[in-house]
Amino acid sequence: MTQRVLRNFRHLEVQPIAGALGAELHGVDLARDLDDDVVAEIRQAWLDHLVVFFRGQVLTPAQQVAFARRLGEPMEYPQLKGLPEEPLITPVMKLEHERTNFGGVWHSDTTYLERPPMASMLYAKEIPPYGGDTEFANQYLAYEALSDGLRRILDGLVGISSSLKADASKTREDRLKAAGEAQKTLIAEHPVVRTHPETGRKALYLNTGHTTQFKDWTVKESQPLLDFLFQHQVRPEFTCRFRWQAGSLALWDNRCAMHNPINDYHGYRRILHRITLAGDRPV
Repeated sequence: MTQRVLRNFRHLEVQPIAGALGAELHGVDLARDLDDDVVAEIRQAWLDHLVVFFRGQVLTPAQQVAFARRLGEPMEYPQLKGLPEEPLITPVMKLEHERTNFGGVWHSDTTYLERPPMASMLYAKEIPPYGGDTEFANQYLAYEALSDGLRRILDGLVGISSSLKADASKTREDRLKAAGEAQKTLIAEHPVVRTHPETGRKALYLNTGHTTQFKDWTVKESQPLLDFLFQHQVRPEFTCRFRWQAGSLALWDNRCAMHNPINDYHGYRRILHRITLAGDRPV
């Protein structure tokens, strides 16, 4: 498997948090108007580590959007409304009385879109006293760990993703919105193995949150192989786990990493602000 890259940067201190992926970046205030060379280092660290984390940030919604624009094109999240003052920011919340969290399964964001997002950026506003961590999984490593024979099979397969499958993890806000207006089911077809447009590396690109079957296969035929892959993708040695604090910000690459928010903080409030960055058509 490909060795993880560890670089020295002029403006950033990079501290990996696990062997597979993930690093905290120190020495930068995201509320400032960052120089181009600082942004370039942030982007390189993000490409190297798949998900990067910043601690102790104090950001207004406008400042979060401004930072996101330095990295890509913020897009509105499908089927959910953003903040009134910043429509490009979607609140991700679970309140004290709720039992279901938003997106509470392993997934890559909105793969049911023809052009799924390149990246997601999540900023912590209110965090429970314990729990609510997020796990991430390296899909380069997941692909590279497969046998040569299975990789040859998967290289020729196309997966079908549906927004309907995500219904299992709907929150109160989703249900209220669905009750008030008809929801259109979004479906897209993407290669099961995609080539990252910036790194050139191959990664598994399917997930239990959205992938329903393989193209030209029935659901029943698809299920045994999907079950194996869904378990394989999140083997512990492919993952890292991030403990949130108020003011933490995470930026992850949806093209090669999956994530899973852990729902272990019932009775407490958890509120984060998410920005989604537009991507291209997977190949």
